[in-house]
Amino acid sequence: MDGAAAVDAYIAALPPDQRDALSDLRKRLAGLLPDHVECLSYAMPGFREPGPKGKMVAGYAAFTLHLGLYPHSGSVIPALAAACKGFRTSKSGVLFTPAQPIPDALLERIVRTRQA
Repeated sequence: MDGAAAVDAYIAALPPDQRDALSDLRKRLAGLLPDHVECLSYAMPGFREPGPKGKMVAGYAAFTLHLGLYPHSGSVIPALAAACKGFRTSKSGVLFTPAQPIPDALLERIVRTRQA
């Protein structure tokens, strides 16, 4: 199964509210990372830089009580702590819910900080 098909299967298995929220996040990430490759990494969907050794730029996942966005770098979220106010965060990610998705501006800032 190729990366996009594996991501399709991951999302299809979710409850409707999580499926809709992660489908939207996937679409927004694809818009920010148009030349990147969809894949599963650490059992979560995400986008990797093109090429055989492309680094992961962003991953996302569903859990029982929340969803998460993970920029695959321990320095990104702490650097954007003030911008992430209103969301639960950890060193590795931002937690959100279908009812409170990550705003476009914050998503772009996280992705661009990871790329830098």
